[in-house]
Amino acid sequence: QVQLVESGGGLVQAGGSLRLSCAASGRTFSTAAMGWFRQAPGKEREFVATISWSGGTTYYADSVKGRFTISRDNAKNTVYLQMNSLKPEDTAVYYCADRRYSGTSYREGDYNYWGQGTQVTVSS
Repeated sequence: QVQLVESGGGLVQAGGSLRLSCAASGRTFSTAAMGWFRQAPGKEREFVATISWSGGTTYYADSVKGRFTISRDNAKNTVYLQMNSLKPEDTAVYYCADRRYSGTSYREGDYNYWGQGTQVTVSS
């Protein structure tokens, strides 16, 4: 069993920055690809970013490319999402997810474990 705990969400003005963290426990973190997803009110959950087990491969949704950066520290069993130039449309609950395999994926169904989510609210 894998436990994922997100932190770092909050309220920020448009143009500001936040860094989300996701601490993992319960299995070998360094062999798992990780992802960030988000769900805005009244919308389906959507892909944000993913990173391979080594950190050498990353992919982003077009809506966040150039503004968000996903990274990981395998020694700390933690994955991060640095969010810059935030917009009101980035407002959502952000979830981290663990994939049993080392390769990246943008598909929600490819992930095996999920955190409880952290709220990010961007005011205009």
